[in-house]
Amino acid sequence: MLASVLSLGLAGIEGFVVTTEVNLAPGMPAFDIVGLPDAAVRESRERVRAALRNCHFSFPAERLTVNLAPADLKKEGPAFDLPIALGVLACAGAVNPDALRETAALGELSLEGAVRPVRGVLPMVISALEAGVKRVMLPEKNLNEVRCIEGIEILGVSHLREAVAHFTGEKPIAPIVPVAYAQLLSTREHNVDFRHVRGQRSAKRALEIAAAGGHNVLMIGPPGSGKTLMARCLPTILPDMTFQEALEVTRIHSVAGCVPESGLLTERPFRSPHHTASHAALVGGGASALPGEISKAHNGV
Repeated sequence: MLASVLSLGLAGIEGFVVTTEVNLAPGMPAFDIVGLPDAAVRESRERVRAALRNCHFSFPAERLTVNLAPADLKKEGPAFDLPIALGVLACAGAVNPDALRETAALGELSLEGAVRPVRGVLPMVISALEAGVKRVMLPEKNLNEVRCIEGIEILGVSHLREAVAHFTGEKPIAPIVPVAYAQLLSTREHNVDFRHVRGQRSAKRALEIAAAGGHNVLMIGPPGSGKTLMARCLPTILPDMTFQEALEVTRIHSVAGCVPESGLLTERPFRSPHHTASHAALVGGGASALPGEISKAHNGV
């Protein structure tokens, strides 16, 4: 028995479509994952097994092989838990394999079956939209991040049982209604503003000129003179980000795993790295190539 479920992966700050193939064959009970998985993906075997049993689904006592295609791209993170679980259920006959077509699924599973949020949802959903995927099922806590995306159906789930009930037709999940970006801009509030700065008229004037002309600024002064506060206020007098700029900023922060609960970032970012920050913390990098402070300040200060 073979079942196929679409999923999504990350390569840097770009997403790509992954085909999760699950094959159930006679033989000694085994559960293997191939397709260049990292340690987190290989560990999904135990999470999926425990989640299915705790949701009162029978786990096949046969040989299971999961292939994550394309096999030449590295698969990272726990986002493949949900598609692997759905593929196993399709092979076991609990879900109709045809119902899984045209739907990409992603999400981490807890041992009791809850669907946990994952990082990088925005770039992955954009890649699914560009690839022509009809709908995406993702963790409910990640919905705010993609609520402005149009042209693709987005379904939110909080538990594995909800996903199964949707695909069996027992309780279909309605896709979210996209929110206009202009509406998000109209409801935002700034935490700091130049009205909170006492005095420093010349410095504020210099920052206004820098913001208007896009100039670099170097502020020098004793501790407590208001340098950091004025720097935090600078993004509030810059022009509002366009929708494309907001997507770029949120994409970077999504991959870094620092998107706020409100979702799409509508304010220009402000980053204040410590003077002891390492080279990797500033410019990014590392084993999984995460964005650094410079990338996180994109379109901001």
